[in-house]
Amino acid sequence: MALWAPSQNLSVVFSPPAYGSEARMRGMWRRRDSVMVRTASSEVSTTAGGEMAAFEEGQLERPNWAGETPLSRLVGAIISFKPLFSVLKLGARQVFISTAEKTNIPWREMTKEILESDVYKEMESIENPSVVYPDYYLNPFHAYDEGNLSWLAAAEAEAATMSMVRRATPDASSLEEANKIVRGNWLHAIEQHHLQYSGSTIRDILDVGCSIGVSTRYLADKFPSAKVTGLDLSPYFLSVAQYKEKKRASKKTPINWVHAKGEDTGLPSKSFDLVSMAYVLHECPARAIVGLVREAFRLLRPGGTIALTDNSPKSKVLQELSPVLFTLMKSTEPFLDEYYLTDLEGKMREAGFVNVTTVLTDGRHRTVTGTVPLL
Repeated sequence: MALWAPSQNLSVVFSPPAYGSEARMRGMWRRRDSVMVRTASSEVSTTAGGEMAAFEEGQLERPNWAGETPLSRLVGAIISFKPLFSVLKLGARQVFISTAEKTNIPWREMTKEILESDVYKEMESIENPSVVYPDYYLNPFHAYDEGNLSWLAAAEAEAATMSMVRRATPDASSLEEANKIVRGNWLHAIEQHHLQYSGSTIRDILDVGCSIGVSTRYLADKFPSAKVTGLDLSPYFLSVAQYKEKKRASKKTPINWVHAKGEDTGLPSKSFDLVSMAYVLHECPARAIVGLVREAFRLLRPGGTIALTDNSPKSKVLQELSPVLFTLMKSTEPFLDEYYLTDLEGKMREAGFVNVTTVLTDGRHRTVTGTVPLL
């Protein structure tokens, strides 16, 4: 993990004590290019792992392999060649699995456990037959021909999520420590933003694009008195989420799972205090990102908080990915260029959000928060 130095362009956040950190941070704010970016004060200590949780930004606005650059167009041309695309897709899948298992994540065992379980029985109660899937959602994703509409993708999602967390924190000694950084900093950014700009109790939470419910359960644990809803467009993912939730210790207020489009949820206006989207937007075209942000604004009460965590265009790690890795990544993420070209903070302001704040919460990911104005 990068060490902090005055000459470096850093965004810093620390895991809160609830997640095993000994750090005490006093947030200072500075405005840069109309985006508020959190930096650390001089009085800081170390994380539970003994290192300061500092994450370095690169020199570019976005990676040079993304967007409309010559390199990006070259990679796009390579990916569009179907025989080569098939090889890249297979290679990407092998990288996913091998990376996970090298860090003691039993990818194959976890997948087998789900596929050989009774998870299929959950589909009947989860699936909304009236849902019409948007065209972009029917694209192959993450080396799955059916994208997110398959049992295999749903069965492998938890291992893939664990692997993502380990990649984001290569110096972490364990998955537990990695989660304390990635999930802890994300939750801390949400909590701090809501306390600073709203101060109201978070009673109702919506996790849009919840997948199999990993982020949803973290939110439920962080805010135990809140009523939590997980919403996703894949009934397969939601079936796994509900199956896993039933196996967890009983909770006073169980998580509610909803099969719907994030851009058009059908849920009542002004019915949530927090709307979260974790690692969702990079899988969406620009028009869907705009729709998701606008729908979140409709769903939030005055003073409510939106929290979007995803790949950071300014991440030094992502900007310096090797050609092999970024080519493999782009081969499984059809809308990655659109995501990196989207001015997310600008789209949030256009939708009506204020206090838009961006913080690099680990070496690869940013968390962008905003507030619905108080009446």
